[in-house]
Amino acid sequence: MNFATKAVTAGSAVAAFGAVAALANRLALPRLRPGGEPVTEPVTVCVPARDEAHLLPGLIADLRAQQGITGLRVLILDDGSADDTTAAARAAIGDDDRFLLARNDTDPAPGWTGKTAACARLAALADSGHRAADLGAGVLVFLDADVRLAPTALAAAVRTLRSARADLLCPWPRQRAESPAEWLVQPLLCWSWASTLPVALADRTRRPSMAVACGQFLVFDAAAYRAVGGHAAVADSVTEDLAIARALRRGGRRTALVAAGPLAHTRMYRDAAELTEGYTRWLWSAYGGPAGSLAVGSIAALAFWAPPLAALCGRGRLRRIGVLGYGAAVTGRLLARSTETGGPPGGTDVVGALAHPLSIATYLALSARSHRAHRAGRLRWKHRTLGVG
Repeated sequence: MNFATKAVTAGSAVAAFGAVAALANRLALPRLRPGGEPVTEPVTVCVPARDEAHLLPGLIADLRAQQGITGLRVLILDDGSADDTTAAARAAIGDDDRFLLARNDTDPAPGWTGKTAACARLAALADSGHRAADLGAGVLVFLDADVRLAPTALAAAVRTLRSARADLLCPWPRQRAESPAEWLVQPLLCWSWASTLPVALADRTRRPSMAVACGQFLVFDAAAYRAVGGHAAVADSVTEDLAIARALRRGGRRTALVAAGPLAHTRMYRDAAELTEGYTRWLWSAYGGPAGSLAVGSIAALAFWAPPLAALCGRGRLRRIGVLGYGAAVTGRLLARSTETGGPPGGTDVVGALAHPLSIATYLALSARSHRAHRAGRLRWKHRTLGVG
């Protein structure tokens, strides 16, 4: 067996493992389900919002329409927005006294990112006015402004948190992708864990390295959140969702992941420029630094470039192995997307899966860009410089 055949065989084996893992997650991953008894414990929703005038009213409308929660309170923090976020939020809230709107006009302190500082302020606001004995009671939910919820989503999430006996539930929203750049990149978020980590097994352990989290929608037991120090414990993290899940697990607490589609969905970015800035701000921190990113990138290139190249350019056995490897990669991508959405993949999902080698190339380019920006101190998000590690 020559070197090319060995390389394509190894790459195809990695792709096949990913397809098997994605199938296991498609079959076993729990999903948010509507229905059940009303939630009677206090539920406080915290929404950090910076320059979200165009998105926040939609989330507020969804929160006002929530069903099955008798003690709902919503806290919204306009975190120094330069647009009309406060006015848009106030108009959307109307006279609903379950909502409290606050504004912060100070930059985050050294050692904090903007989002962790905003979430910590919201958590403090959630505790204000409570008796000491009641601090940390109930459930604390963090939502990004671009998330959209079905009327039963919050109650389903709280019931699942309690039935799973978890300290943190991470409902994974369906990631909407409506432009070519999004078709290429956004499905990789779910695929990255769905094709590598059997979540049913991972959620039975307390291993921090096996935690999966999505900061767009986090549901905490409030006492557990306070016990680990809340967002102050991960103040400088640009991936605060994963960091706080790992902190909980290091403290012996349980985190769990569920698929939230079709009860929750989001569109993170609106165009290629916004997507590029969004991924650039955090990809440098993935995999422990440049060496880890290089190792993961090399494996990805072997698994998702070598087989399709062999299928296209090879002959005989080499070509057959390449076809199998490319087919496994496409299958894994489609299974992961189906896990996320809760239904069969759509036409753009199929196109994105067939273009998986190009998706990997885009991801690697974004990762390299992120590392360069981090070394140069040029990381920014929403007009703020990120002064992180």
